[in-house]
Amino acid sequence: MKKILRPYLNFLAGLLIIVSACTAPKSDQTTEEETAKVIDELAVARIDSTLKSFIDAGQVAGISALVYEKGNEVYHNALGYSDREAETVMSRNTIVLIYSMTKPITGTALMTLYQDGAFQLDDPISKYLPEFADMEVYTGVDSSGNILVEPIDRPITVRDLTRHTSGFVNRADIPGLGQKFGELDIYNREGSLTQMAEKLSSIPLWFQPGTQWEYGTSVDMQALLVERISGKPFQQYLRENVLDPLGMTETRYFVPEEDRDRLAANYRLENDTLNRIPDEQALSFNTKKWPLKLGGWGLTSTLDDYMKFARMLENEGQLDNATILKPETMKLMATDHLTDSVTIRSWLPGKGSVGFGIDFAVRLSPPANPEENNGAVGEFFWDGAASTLFWVDPKNELTAVLFVQLFPYDKIGLHKKFRDAVYGPYPFPN
Repeated sequence: MKKILRPYLNFLAGLLIIVSACTAPKSDQTTEEETAKVIDELAVARIDSTLKSFIDAGQVAGISALVYEKGNEVYHNALGYSDREAETVMSRNTIVLIYSMTKPITGTALMTLYQDGAFQLDDPISKYLPEFADMEVYTGVDSSGNILVEPIDRPITVRDLTRHTSGFVNRADIPGLGQKFGELDIYNREGSLTQMAEKLSSIPLWFQPGTQWEYGTSVDMQALLVERISGKPFQQYLRENVLDPLGMTETRYFVPEEDRDRLAANYRLENDTLNRIPDEQALSFNTKKWPLKLGGWGLTSTLDDYMKFARMLENEGQLDNATILKPETMKLMATDHLTDSVTIRSWLPGKGSVGFGIDFAVRLSPPANPEENNGAVGEFFWDGAASTLFWVDPKNELTAVLFVQLFPYDKIGLHKKFRDAVYGPYPFPN
């Protein structure tokens, strides 16, 4: 009898195991997924090899990177020289010029005022910056080279400033208008943000607000908004409400004499030769206390300082005991604000399948091919003129900061190769 029943009992036992597995809570599977890591030993080796390849090829003097995943440091390395001529090695506390990676910090300062109800994104900026109350829009030049204009369709809004659709001209090669812009000297270091606004408002907008994405001085006007709304100098408000709460003591405009041995030199790659940019040219903005404190560029930082900022963004506006932004504010910043009607987007599409949120690009879809920048849907990021880069990947709870001081901006595929080293071969799961 036992021999007859044994197969049947074994069958029932196996069936019970299958049923139990199918009906068990999914928490075990979720836990396994949550503990899956992007940065494993293979990734560490890939990143090391990638960074070293740029040093070995003589394409950069020094390079460093820092990656956090799920709240923990998972990668750091620094290679080469921060000052090749002095043979000062690139290190964790090397101070670099972050250029446009200043912009997301400025946007964060502005959004601390937004979440307090001080303004709305669709407010006209003239409510706070009356300099821009009566703007006209450029349409071209006549046969004599005189600028032609048309009435503005709608006022410039705060949202236009945060997503680069304000219409401000940003270069000198636009017939007629470009010459006037070049004559303004809007970045005069002895000036102020108010003087910059007065100069910008004295010439027509390049295009109707909200119709194009074009990089420019919009974030400098965000800094002026911070001044006007808060009643404090931009630098003071930034320090009190963003930098100091996060412990970002190394992120500043002016680098004092005692710290300049840690300040990295800037280099230019020309015809496969790496040439140092004279310090009096590259470092002059940060080695004297100029009156002008810009929102769009000008800060210096270290790997760890900037990582504090990135981790705060990844953690929905909080880091350790500091709360800078509310989760709903952070979500708003990391949401694409460009409508489909904004079809002219300058060089932004070159950064991948992205839109633009509040002072950084936002990835909307996975890489379409191996040539496109790697990354996960929902990540947000920005970079700087000297080829620096940071990104926040909420899906994988990952933040990355890459520091280098190289001009022209990333002509060697540095960002693409670094991203590939972090995420692995295409296609990375999104």
